[in-house]
Amino acid sequence: MKVLRLILQILWLLVIGALAAGLIKLAFFPDDVSTSRPVEPGGELVEPHWTVERGTVTNDVTLSGTIAANEALPLVSVVSGVVIERYVGVGSWVDAGQAVALVKGEAIDGSGRPYETTEYVTSPAAGTISAFPTVQGSSVAIGGSLGSVAPAAYHVTGTIPPEQLYRLVERPSEATVTVAGGPAPFVCTGLTITTPLAGAENQGQGGPTLSCAVPGDVTVFAGLSAEVVIAGGVAEDVLVVPTSAVLGRSGTGIVYAVMPDGSTQEREIELGINDGAFIEVVSGLSAGDEILQFVPGAPAEPGIGGPIPVGGMVCESTADGEVCTGVGG
Repeated sequence: MKVLRLILQILWLLVIGALAAGLIKLAFFPDDVSTSRPVEPGGELVEPHWTVERGTVTNDVTLSGTIAANEALPLVSVVSGVVIERYVGVGSWVDAGQAVALVKGEAIDGSGRPYETTEYVTSPAAGTISAFPTVQGSSVAIGGSLGSVAPAAYHVTGTIPPEQLYRLVERPSEATVTVAGGPAPFVCTGLTITTPLAGAENQGQGGPTLSCAVPGDVTVFAGLSAEVVIAGGVAEDVLVVPTSAVLGRSGTGIVYAVMPDGSTQEREIELGINDGAFIEVVSGLSAGDEILQFVPGAPAEPGIGGPIPVGGMVCESTADGEVCTGVGG
């Protein structure tokens, strides 16, 4: 038994010795003591070009909006006098032109002489009487309000980023509206775009706003969110270039034309409509001309450019152009 134990101890010592010898060789006596040449990056700076071509530009401006109830309208008397009859109360439904009160008073005829008359006060729109504090016997002045009616009508309202006004120079009169969870898309009419005037009470409380009427046969509710698409025009079979290649967005702009020797030259061009990604070139370029895809020094815009394979390398858009990286020998 003692002999077997001694043999095992000797074998264990031999194994440990072999492992130690191997580690010493790897640490101090490598097979190849030559230094490998380090990997060097093979990056290069590439300015991507764009060949001017013909295409179609659809200038649709898409905005977020909200459904809102139309403002209440006043119930106005056309004579000065006393209310002798009232026919409705708060919460009553009225049709457009329906009488809500009768006023007895005095009017002036064509020759300037006063005469006694009675006139009905009528509702200017169909809706619900929202306020009617006037009682029988109350005095009222000509043009004075007896109460108000909340029309059963709605409109779409929203804000417009000021820079988008360049795309809406012609100011369309309608827009297409899609209500979240609501009916099929519909056309709202009477589109107005309002910019706060200097000195107005609401100046500085927001940018330009839009408003358009919801058709009476469309069922909506105040507070619903909506997508508003304003069609700013379509240009078909025109010269187009990426907006990223143009310095400027409205009227005129500057592109960098690529010359035969590879150099670039500033060129002023006349601009038409744009869709946010591409812009119409009215004059200053011809089909087949080459320009820089990105304005030098400007960041690449979302959706334009991106990684471009060049000679097996991966290229990324930067402010200085396309930087391509790879591994060279």
